[in-house]
Amino acid sequence: MVNSTKSACLPCVHQPLRRAGLSLSWAGEICRTIATVPDTETRVDGVDHLRTVLRWILGGALIFAGVAHLTTQRSEFQAQVPAWFPIDEDLVVIASGIVEIALGVFLIALVRHRVIVGTVVAAFFVAVFPGNIAQWTEGVDAFGLDTDAKRFARLFFQPVLVIWALYATGAWQAFRSGTWPQPAAP
Repeated sequence: MVNSTKSACLPCVHQPLRRAGLSLSWAGEICRTIATVPDTETRVDGVDHLRTVLRWILGGALIFAGVAHLTTQRSEFQAQVPAWFPIDEDLVVIASGIVEIALGVFLIALVRHRVIVGTVVAAFFVAVFPGNIAQWTEGVDAFGLDTDAKRFARLFFQPVLVIWALYATGAWQAFRSGTWPQPAAP
């Protein structure tokens, strides 16, 4: 296993802003923090590199979906809140959007705790699954899912997300080896 420490700041949004005379000091701090995390996910066989890429893609997708919850797709996400759920649809969508943004950031930034974060993300995907079932059983159109067949097919994507979260973070491997819930090695 190769163990190195990243020495330079990662390219991110604060560098172009600084060139433009603007400052986002918090973005710089996050970037410097991430840049100093030991790179423990690089192995000669590339398996951990693949997991890192998958973890970053999933984190980015969660951030994107979370922002969509709060902005452009709000009514579409409200359609997935089951009619029987006792909390206001808009509140559920806002809360789940905030949770998705946080989970996406945690997947990307909390490398040392990726196993625990991956488990929480998988549990989140399980927790929102009743919304997908309700959309199918109640026949609610949203996100282009305008037939029962499409809504039914969507149900099979949720287990893929659960497996993705567990695999990309090493949580599945930790479960199997009996090392969960210990954090990843530094």
